Amino acid sequence: MPKRIITTDETEEDLRLEPKLRPQMLDQYIGQEKAKKSLKIYIEAAKKRGESLDHVLFYGPPGLGKTTLAGIIANEMGVNLKVTSGPAIEKPGEIAAVLNSLSEGDVLFVDEIHRLNRQVEEVLYPAMEDFAIDIMIGKGAAARSIRLDLPPFTLIGATTRAGLLTAPLRDRFGVIHHLEYYTPEELTTIVTRSANVLGVAIDGKGAGEIARRSRGTPRLANRLLKRCRDIAQVMFDGEITEEVAVKALDFLDVDRMGLDHLDRLILTTMIDKFAGGPVGLSNLAAAIGEDGGTLEDVYEPYLIKNGFLMRTPSGRVVTNLAYTHLGLAAPTSGEE
Repeated sequence: MPKRIITTDETEEDLRLEPKLRPQMLDQYIGQEKAKKSLKIYIEAAKKRGESLDHVLFYGPPGLGKTTLAGIIANEMGVNLKVTSGPAIEKPGEIAAVLNSLSEGDVLFVDEIHRLNRQVEEVLYPAMEDFAIDIMIGKGAAARSIRLDLPPFTLIGATTRAGLLTAPLRDRFGVIHHLEYYTPEELTTIVTRSANVLGVAIDGKGAGEIARRSRGTPRLANRLLKRCRDIAQVMFDGEITEEVAVKALDFLDVDRMGLDHLDRLILTTMIDKFAGGPVGLSNLAAAIGEDGGTLEDVYEPYLIKNGFLMRTPSGRVVTNLAYTHLGLAAPTSGEE
């Protein structure tokens, strides 16, 4: 399937755009009020004791601000931030080198921490608990283990798949927060702030329209803002009003519920070829020409969360809400 503008995966453009838009301190951070309130207390307590913050785990869908919060914690604590990811660390020696390079109080942020291999995890256990790592010197019968002390540090892990974390690793985090999807009001504030940073003229209704179509995700909101800015500058007078935002987002094929043409293809295929379901995952994947795992992990969650699709014991079923949204007549008898 073609590349989607509405995907929550981080793109090259996001890597260039997001650092400029990220808030630097907790007071500037919008949304996630529960996590923000707790972190403010824990950070203040750690600073009063002169200690490093306890290890923190953030989990939740992509694009909700896990990396941003890691940077904010480092800024609030007045320490350095080192960033890596689970897939990038393949050998125990690599994580040992990263840990040994930390200074006292530093924050180590590990994205996709659920993808660490077991040998690397085993190096992390004593590092997180005792601030020490065990290193093997020599080979064979002459091999011996020495313990290397580390300065106190804070490990911040981020994952979209908390269920894949091993229990021993998860239990070593003292602070665990689930990041929730943002409300349209919160996203409107984020879009307005990002527009000010980027120097984009936008009014409240224009920001609100972008927010409503952003799937509750700041990353998508900022990406759609940038695309609307391009369209406003070329096709209109440069200001993103409600009318301009509607026309720009329609042009981008993102509808008023945040569905794009691929989401609608899934729903219309189920309706046209399978009478709205129930249909099995493999049959649906074959009908739309997509891998079953991608369909289940990437496309379905948003459709299910917003009530367009249901999973039943006999297969996937399109709901009446989907028929209404697509402007089709819902079946009058039988199951949805």
